[in-house]
Amino acid sequence: MKYIVCESPGQFILKEKKEPTRSSTEAILEVKKVGICGTDLHAYAGNQPFFTYPRILGHELATQVVEIDKNEQGIKTGDNVIVMPYVNCGNCNACRNGKTNCCSNLQVLGVHTDGGMQQRIAVPVSLLIPARDLTNDQMAIVEPLAIGAHAIRRSNLKPGETVVVVGCGPIGLGIMKLAQIAGSKVIAIDMNQQRLDYAQNNIGVEYVVLGGNHAAQHVFDITDGDLANVVFDATGHKGALESGIEYMAHGGRYVLVGLSKGELVYSHPKIHSKETSILCSRNATIEDFENVISVLEEGKFPLDSFITHKATYTEMIANFDGWLDPANGVIKALVDFD
Repeated sequence: MKYIVCESPGQFILKEKKEPTRSSTEAILEVKKVGICGTDLHAYAGNQPFFTYPRILGHELATQVVEIDKNEQGIKTGDNVIVMPYVNCGNCNACRNGKTNCCSNLQVLGVHTDGGMQQRIAVPVSLLIPARDLTNDQMAIVEPLAIGAHAIRRSNLKPGETVVVVGCGPIGLGIMKLAQIAGSKVIAIDMNQQRLDYAQNNIGVEYVVLGGNHAAQHVFDITDGDLANVVFDATGHKGALESGIEYMAHGGRYVLVGLSKGELVYSHPKIHSKETSILCSRNATIEDFENVISVLEEGKFPLDSFITHKATYTEMIANFDGWLDPANGVIKALVDFD
């Protein structure tokens, strides 16, 4: 079967290998679609934390079951399934307390271990979620939207609260839409006006702010001086992560969704005076996946405009560099392995 491997930064190679085998607790899945996410882009560029090469990327997957034993979920051969790509140990303190998303021994498909850019893959049955009536395209965006759903759950967001989301990439856009569904007023901040226009015109965000020296003043004006109850960073950019506190109200919450490789520095008086709650949000749990599946089933997310670029697996290598260029307007790219 064919697969694509990232041999080193900037180098993809299309190869062939033997069909996967499985244990009794695993299923063989046929990969239909693979979504390209920020992790894949960073890995290709050589700046993804906790990453080694060579690696088969891909953890936003739409799949169909080829082989599976009888299981508690009732999943059978031929079923379409979404893969929760976080292989957890089940034994550590986090797992015992239901926080499988941050297992101390976590192995994420496509990051710590090989992922889904291959025609078939063996995956633990415990990571499979029935796709119900979702299309392949919908299945492929469940995981990134679940990241946003988890961040919102971490923030304990309440209806009527004001939210600032910094970063209009796929994760940030997902947070915006899900925050709207939760009843919040959303302010989007980004350095790219094209992304802000998308957030306003397609996600329905009421307020957009171009990032820079005056962004905090704009948020102050929009909120009549209150600032935001919750600020989400979905950039992973050091400067953005360190300045996001400027948008947050006294007594507010600051949720770090984006991941930076280095250290972050905050002025203690500034975060102390606001009695800041700084929360990190990592991955997602099955509750978040189920939430997103329901949102997609109800047609509440603008799928058609969100997926901006597509390629077959034989075309992907030639297209990937173009997907890195902001000028090309990529929001979500999908690779077709079907």
